[in-house]
Amino acid sequence: MVGRGRPSRATVYERLDRALTELNDRFGGLPSPKEAQSIWDDIWHLEAHHSTALEGNTLVLREVQTLLEQGRAVGAKPLREYNEVRGYADAAQWVYGQALEPGDWHDGRLLTLAEVRQVHHAAMTPVWDVAPHPDAKSSEGPGSFREHDIHPFSAGMIPPAWPLVPERMQGWVSEVCLAGERLAVAAPDQPLPEVLARLHNEFERVHPFIDGNGRTGRLVLNLVLVRLGYPPVVIFKRQREAYLSAMQRADTGDYGSLGELIARAMIDSLNSFIVPNVAGPARLVPLAALVDRTTTLAALRQAAQRGRLDAVQGSDGVWRSSRKAVDAYKASKHQRRPTNTAASE
Repeated sequence: MVGRGRPSRATVYERLDRALTELNDRFGGLPSPKEAQSIWDDIWHLEAHHSTALEGNTLVLREVQTLLEQGRAVGAKPLREYNEVRGYADAAQWVYGQALEPGDWHDGRLLTLAEVRQVHHAAMTPVWDVAPHPDAKSSEGPGSFREHDIHPFSAGMIPPAWPLVPERMQGWVSEVCLAGERLAVAAPDQPLPEVLARLHNEFERVHPFIDGNGRTGRLVLNLVLVRLGYPPVVIFKRQREAYLSAMQRADTGDYGSLGELIARAMIDSLNSFIVPNVAGPARLVPLAALVDRTTTLAALRQAAQRGRLDAVQGSDGVWRSSRKAVDAYKASKHQRRPTNTAASE
């Protein structure tokens, strides 16, 4: 009997490869924000909430949604926290607007140094206006590289001395562009998620700004992803310890844990947001894309195996069904069985 434990890293990578192939071959690639505004709005709310929560922001998702949709600050949190979310959301909105066809990159390049600074400026200006970093010089504001050395991280990693930051960042941007060119013509030497993990970790190791490096690093990672035609990722606040641990392992050259975390986040974006919305109600999609708050993946798989859910199993072993079929299954599941009134008379 095969165990039902957590899928292996290799299995996660294979699932991501299949999901990305399906996105491109069956659904025509990543929908743009103009084509699928509601999808991107959902991701926008989640990312603005969770990415700032990873850094200690205490706004709950409902407060974030109200702030972004209505411009109202509900609750009684410090102004700094609302401005952190607002700034991050502004930067993320610009990033999502870059969801273009692969190859149609700004200035012919996947990423520029000016864009990295622009992302930091957009994300940090609102909070800087009310709570600037206490140690910052006037020349270290949003969009400007640090002019301070950073204390060693808790695991011992030491960012480069501040005079080296501009050169190191220019080298990092060149490395990102080179990785993009290689991905466009051939399979990478290491799994795609680990290429992304290496690039993300190297940004954080440079730590180019006096504050806001984590937020900027995740935003720039998503900028690279959407320009390559991949879905953006959201690292959830409940994953904070796993994320920090994976980053520490990446500091030593082991990108597996961080790569797996990124791969799972990409799959979640595909399954939770993109695939169910770009597929019509009768179109077959993986069962994982049809899960909701009332129906688990295990329940759908069991219903498919028992023939209670109209579904097919492909040669890759993945069960597929449609929203229409799942709705019919849920309706039949909740129908009340007729009682035998004759027996009681």
